[in-house]
Amino acid sequence: MSTLPEISVVIPYRNRPDNLRLALASLAEQTLTPQVVIGAMEYSEDYVAICREFTARLPIVSVLSAAPWRVAEARNLALRQATGEFVVLMDVDMALPSRSLETLYQHHFGYGQRVCVAGQMLGYDNNTGDVTSVTAQPWEHHRKVLDDLQAQTVVDADPRLHTPHVIPWAFAWTALIALRRDATPFFDETFTGYGVEDLEWAYRISRAGTPIVMARDFYGTHLPHVRDVAANRRTEAANYRYFLRRWPGHDVELAVALGDFEANAAYPSLLRELDGQRLSVVPGDDGVLSIGVRDAAEGLPIAGLALPYEDGSVAEARLLPPVLALSPRFCDLVRAEAHRVARIVTEEVPS
Repeated sequence: MSTLPEISVVIPYRNRPDNLRLALASLAEQTLTPQVVIGAMEYSEDYVAICREFTARLPIVSVLSAAPWRVAEARNLALRQATGEFVVLMDVDMALPSRSLETLYQHHFGYGQRVCVAGQMLGYDNNTGDVTSVTAQPWEHHRKVLDDLQAQTVVDADPRLHTPHVIPWAFAWTALIALRRDATPFFDETFTGYGVEDLEWAYRISRAGTPIVMARDFYGTHLPHVRDVAANRRTEAANYRYFLRRWPGHDVELAVALGDFEANAAYPSLLRELDGQRLSVVPGDDGVLSIGVRDAAEGLPIAGLALPYEDGSVAEARLLPPVLALSPRFCDLVRAEAHRVARIVTEEVPS
């Protein structure tokens, strides 16, 4: 097996031993052997024992922390110890076909390309319903699934491949994504709980000029695990508001308002309606939040489709003519957000 170029696979981990064993089994059979770096937010005998099962076939680096679980911190712990020229960020609930890393390098990085490659996550579904228990299948079962996929001429089952890509960072989910290590920023550890830390990370990658692309030839299968959808959505909503506070803009507010798929489809229409207008949301000293201020020198450069404020935290929101002139679809989003954050909502009718 070739060990050059070196690829570091970075895995955040806590308390998913069945998933970890399968993920490592898939990495141990790669035709290009990676360095595996695990940011483990726990210490347990089970974790150490699973790593020991694979140390003869994989160079594994463990970074352990007793801090409360934060996936951003777990990834950062591992990233700081990665030595590969390329980094694959892979969640512990993914398993890869045996030629994945070799194909990734040959098809996407072998000629010096500076690109961020989002891999397909086959069988991934994070919103349909709760999962209260899982029966782990043996590695042989998953190996056959992966081998059958690898035997196909084309694999294009990830829905992200079949939708417009006009906000590329919105599809950069870090369960499986790869780029050069020198182009890999650290994650913002302000995010807690489920969601959005990967989108904000990918947003910064896009701002730095690294293209983000979806790959048909780099993919893995999603491994089942316990899931609480309602709990995930609560932390996701708070994380989205933080993202919008940090990087206010029409692309971000639309992703917060509609989600990644619908935002990509709707973004060209929003830009056409704005027609070059620079709209802002401006908080006033009198406690009034003005939404739709044209050419403001201060405030947030957003139209108000999503707002980075807590429910009921604003005394009054005033909707101005530029946002009231948007099509009903976008205007309804602005109104809904205004009513969410403000105790009183007024609309300024054009004179």
